[in-house]
Amino acid sequence: MANKPSIPKGTRDFLPEQSLKRQFIFDTARKVFQQFGYVPIETPAMENLDTLLGKYGEEGDRLIYKILNNGDYLAKASEEKLAAKDSQGLTFEISDRALRYDLTVPFARFVVQNQNELSFPFKRYQIQPVWRADRPQKGRYREFYQCDVDVIGSNSLLNEAELLCIVDEVFTNLGLSDVRIRINNRKILSGIAASAGMSEHFQSMTVAIDKLDKIGPDGVKEEMLRNGLPEAGVKKVLNLIKLKGEASGTLKMLAGAVVGSEEAYKGIEEVKAVLKALPEAVREKVELDLTLARGLNYYTGAIIEVGHDDFPSSICGGGRYDDLTGIFGLNDMSGVGVSFGADRIYDLMEDKGLFPETLKASSQVLFVNFGKEEVLTAIHLAADLRTEGLSAEVYPDEAKMKKQMKYANDKGVRFVVIIGEEELKAKMATVKDMLSGDQDSLTQKELVSFINDKLS
Repeated sequence: MANKPSIPKGTRDFLPEQSLKRQFIFDTARKVFQQFGYVPIETPAMENLDTLLGKYGEEGDRLIYKILNNGDYLAKASEEKLAAKDSQGLTFEISDRALRYDLTVPFARFVVQNQNELSFPFKRYQIQPVWRADRPQKGRYREFYQCDVDVIGSNSLLNEAELLCIVDEVFTNLGLSDVRIRINNRKILSGIAASAGMSEHFQSMTVAIDKLDKIGPDGVKEEMLRNGLPEAGVKKVLNLIKLKGEASGTLKMLAGAVVGSEEAYKGIEEVKAVLKALPEAVREKVELDLTLARGLNYYTGAIIEVGHDDFPSSICGGGRYDDLTGIFGLNDMSGVGVSFGADRIYDLMEDKGLFPETLKASSQVLFVNFGKEEVLTAIHLAADLRTEGLSAEVYPDEAKMKKQMKYANDKGVRFVVIIGEEELKAKMATVKDMLSGDQDSLTQKELVSFINDKLS
């Protein structure tokens, strides 16, 4: 007996109805991106391993899916490392490619490689899958789509403000106007570390703070101390990142607590400038959160994260990266962007019942198949409907009426057109509205205008 087929944990199949809903998310985001002047690009699913490693921190590197080299990949492997079962050391000997971990680092590589063909500042969006060897759980997958929007080649803080407007517009159009949009600045965190005497532990500090929502203040404190951070410094950091309230007041209190840190002052001024550039309606939705410390190596300024009270993980995030292209040989190319977690947004919208009902129908009209003669007329009439921009299909087999009607019902088709022997002779058609149950008899020439009128 054959084994029942399955898919890897952390991945999913999507049935037609689910795929239509996902497409609704992508189309909604794509429309907003284009309204702000962003253009699409695509990059390969796999990148050279050295393109990805070292860009996401230690934890991120461990989550990269490595691809084994072709052929006898162990032939050139070190016998010493094989004998010692040194899997980490063997990585570069048996693998030189990997599946992309996100879209941002490949984008930086893309910019460097294609810089002579691009016009700067370059505003791009990209909607493609990424892969992470993470532990699967609700809202966390091993294969998932990212929906990224970035601008590179400009230092202007107007870009951060524009991205926050894009974030607000996308979620509002998806029916999620109640999301929490939080911002912080890496320079502020750097200044906090300096004021606490922990500049040399900055990376460990931000990685720990980034886990605050998962492990709580005590867990963050424990991790910092375990990593050798001084207890007095840890205490000061935890006290400072607790500062909350209205943004201008919080920034004023913070400025008084990080006296002498030019880096922190610069970050504070950047946050003020971004908030000032926002339309009031968007500014009211944005909150300053000093605990926001996305644990990635490449953020240098603004940090953005979007969440929802009814969902355990962030659904969008990003920030400013001033040095990312420098690692590929192109210096002084600042960028900023955000990434929408399409799969998490899908789960949240599904839980809240936010998808339009109309997404269920792939065809607006189905022609019943009564036989060879009748179906030829149905084919021509279906073509006429498509010419008018309507979606129509003809049932391919001479099946029982009950089966064909069930097919229409299962697919959510709005209208069923019946052309039997009598209708064929009289050049008539019977149209059943599957929504109301009404049935109308009309000439075949009236069909297009009748359907259009019903749908308008």
